[in-house]
Amino acid sequence: VQLQASGGGLVQPGGSLRLSCTASGFTSNYYAIAWFREAPGKEREGVSCITSSGSITYFTNSVKGRFTISRDNAKSTVYLQMNGLKPEDTAVYYCARRSYLCAYERNSYALWGQGTLVTVSS
Repeated sequence: VQLQASGGGLVQPGGSLRLSCTASGFTSNYYAIAWFREAPGKEREGVSCITSSGSITYFTNSVKGRFTISRDNAKSTVYLQMNGLKPEDTAVYYCARRSYLCAYERNSYALWGQGTLVTVSS
């Protein structure tokens, strides 16, 4: 049972990346999947979440209009499309699993992926 986050990298300001979170060992369709990020010297914060039925929550106002979360249940994968990236988006991005509904509290997520580093710099 695990989540595998991928897709991070180095990108210039204004660029785009798509992160993927692939589930294995369980049926991800039944769970809400969220993206969190942890910038150097800062606490881990929620970015966005999508429930099994496709209901979406954006936890961070700064990403609204730039980031889009989606899921492909056939591929057991949740995506985070990030456009218009800014230096302040630099962080390790984690995906996490929670039963039923989305929530901001990171302690309510029982399963975490290993993280993928996103660096936005010129």
